[in-house]
Amino acid sequence: MATIIFGMIIIASLILAFLAVRGRDVLNIEEYLVGGRAFTGVLLFFLAVGEIYSIGTMVGLPGGIYAEGASYGIWFLGYILLAYPVGYFLAPLIWRAGKRYGSMTVPDMFKSHYGSRSLELVAALTFFAFLLPWAQLQFAGLQVALGALGFNISPTTATAVAAVIAFAYIILSGVRAPANISILKDILLFVAIVIIGVAAATAAGGVSTLFGAVEQINPSSLTIEGGQAMTFALTTIVFQALGFMTVTTAFIFTGRSEVTVKRTYIVMPLYMLMYPFLVFAAYYALSTAPNLDQPNTALFAAAVQLLPDWLIGLVAGAAALSGLLILAVLSLTLGATLSRNITPGLSDTSQRRLTQVTVAVYLIVTAALTILAPTLMLDLIAIAYYFVTQTLVGLFGVLFVRQFSAPGLVTGLIAGNVAVLVLHFSQTNIAGINVGLIALLVNFLVTIAVSAVAKNRSSHAPMAAFGRAESRQQVEKSTT
Repeated sequence: MATIIFGMIIIASLILAFLAVRGRDVLNIEEYLVGGRAFTGVLLFFLAVGEIYSIGTMVGLPGGIYAEGASYGIWFLGYILLAYPVGYFLAPLIWRAGKRYGSMTVPDMFKSHYGSRSLELVAALTFFAFLLPWAQLQFAGLQVALGALGFNISPTTATAVAAVIAFAYIILSGVRAPANISILKDILLFVAIVIIGVAAATAAGGVSTLFGAVEQINPSSLTIEGGQAMTFALTTIVFQALGFMTVTTAFIFTGRSEVTVKRTYIVMPLYMLMYPFLVFAAYYALSTAPNLDQPNTALFAAAVQLLPDWLIGLVAGAAALSGLLILAVLSLTLGATLSRNITPGLSDTSQRRLTQVTVAVYLIVTAALTILAPTLMLDLIAIAYYFVTQTLVGLFGVLFVRQFSAPGLVTGLIAGNVAVLVLHFSQTNIAGINVGLIALLVNFLVTIAVSAVAKNRSSHAPMAAFGRAESRQQVEKSTT
């Protein structure tokens, strides 16, 4: 029965992907990459949470709590809670910049605002460093989830089929397919996690009984560490909340207006209501199976113990869609970056074709690496978020800071990326502070210093200098 339910969910997602093309001019590159900037609040909400809550939500948070205790959950929950108010103020300005410049990627926005090919190229390569290993993480998560839930699918087969399905999502309608599928995925993910959490608390005899059982087995898992561990958690919360804006820019561009984007950020925290249920499931697994070989299977171990066969199929479907959607969006973003920023000046048709080819190649290569060399990109995955967050300085320049110059931003971005590599591989520990935040500070300081000397600044005012009505007039003027 689990296999039937799982199969029905995957088939439903493919139907939604192919229906997304109806009535849309997908030959138009703006429609293909950012949905014609016409997504309603509902569609934008589901696409946004679809990108945020991936297979890592089901694998990472319960697995981290199972292995490392409550301290792990502090930063995992904290950075998203902080990211939403940050996004409430910044995301509408990012949408404004995207609309004004016709941007579909972050490097697009930099090039238009600063008129710098060098800045566009360095930013695009930085995004590549982030995107290249991230697909392997999704493939690995899918393997863990399906294996732990009892699906007898070889890792090779699971990875190959996942790559084909992710490509099918994207090939015809671009970003609209993931947006439509995200509605199904997010509902299933929320329901699956709540069901597991409720079942765990009920089986334990209540939440207090559950935590009491964990305290008897592993009391340290309920305590929060202080000292450098707490410093690392808090600085990671700040760093990742800021970096959140750089990795979610693509979905911001799809909104129909600034108001739509702002309203979406108001309601997005509601999806976090599922987090207590993830915690219940993690501690239930710790209390009933304290010696799991793979802590990342904690949620699925609880599900297998507690749920009937057909609900296992629903959980597997939610997990699969969570990984597949991120794969699709990652590959589309990488294709857009290559076709627009690495090889600029192409026609809409050529951009679309190159994006599709890039999606296929990216999925094939990362799937092959997952099968043949599963540990090859582990170090790059660990620092990928550090890289992409270095583009935050340029983003602040577009939104707020007139004094930044293109040479300053290029030099700062390179300095930040080099600092990430040096700090990470030398295993430098500076009072427990997240190395990405240190690298970001280096980036800011170098940008300010070089911009003070090389003063060829943007001729465009920062987005925050315009009110909403004034910004609308500027956009209309720039498109006539």
